Amino acid sequence: MRMSRNTLRSLIDLVDESELDTVYKILIRFIREDAILPDEAESLAAARRDRERGDVLSHEEVWA
Repeated sequence: MRMSRNTLRSLIDLVDESELDTVYKILIRFIREDAILPDEAESLAAARRDRERGDVLSHEEVWA
């Protein structure tokens, strides 16, 4: 049987709070060093949406 992300999420929900740091340290070892983390991906998506709407500041406006 192939493990799914949903199954892993469900298992993590069963882990005692005191063990979450250990689980994190184990899981993070499987993440590529150059992988974009979820919060980074959301920040990039928000920046793209801002740019598409024209809701950006020029370099001069930032440093003015």
